Amino acid sequence: MKHLPQLAIAALLCTALGTAQAGTMYRYKDDNGRTVISNTVPSDASRRGYQILNSQGRVEKTVDPAPTDEEIAKRAKQQQQEQRAESQREADAQLLRTYSHPDDAVRALRRKLQELQSLVQLKRGNIAVLDSQLQEQQSKAADLERAGRDVPENLTTRIERLQSQKRDIEQEIRQQNMETDRIRRTFENKIERLETLTGEKRSLELTPSDTAANTDAQ
Repeated sequence: MKHLPQLAIAALLCTALGTAQAGTMYRYKDDNGRTVISNTVPSDASRRGYQILNSQGRVEKTVDPAPTDEEIAKRAKQQQQEQRAESQREADAQLLRTYSHPDDAVRALRRKLQELQSLVQLKRGNIAVLDSQLQEQQSKAADLERAGRDVPENLTTRIERLQSQKRDIEQEIRQQNMETDRIRRTFENKIERLETLTGEKRSLELTPSDTAANTDAQ
C-alpha cells in the first residue's frame, strides 16, 4: 500500500503521455498539493512553478515559482542599491580625475567664489549708478511739484523704468547669492568625499583671507 501513490503517479504519467505523445506535457501541483500531469498548466499552478516533460516523461525544463510581492520588493531594493553604488563609483572616479587632493577642490571653490563675488560687486555698482540717476530724476519731479507744476509723463516713465531696473538687478543678486550657497555646498560635499577617497585632509580654509585669495588667483 505504501507504493500505491507512486504507482498511481506512474500510471497517470503513462496514460497522459500515451494520449499526447506529440504534445508537450507539464507536471505541477494543484491547489491541494497533489501532483498533476497535463498538457496544459492552469494560471494558478503556473505561478507556483511547474516542470516541462518530454515524450519519455523526463524533465526538460523546470519553471520556478513566480516571485512573491516581498521578493519583488526585495529585488527592486537590491537593484536600486546596486545602481546607487555604481553611480557613486562613477562619480568618485570622475572626482578623482578632476582633483587629486582635497586642496585642489578648495582652490577651485575659492576661484569660483571670487568670480561670483566679482559679479555681485559689478551688479551693486550698477545699482549705485541707477540710484544716482533715480535720485536726479526724482529731484526734478519734486522740484516741479513744489513749484505747482505737473510732472511730465516722460519723467514719470523714466523714474518707473529706473526703479524697475533696480528691482531686476536686486533680484539677480538674490539669485546669485542663492547660487553661491548652492555651489559652496556642492564643493563642500566634494571636498569631504575627496578626503575619504584619498585619505588626505584639506589644509586650506574654504573661505580665504584677501591675501590668500589673491595668491590663489595668481
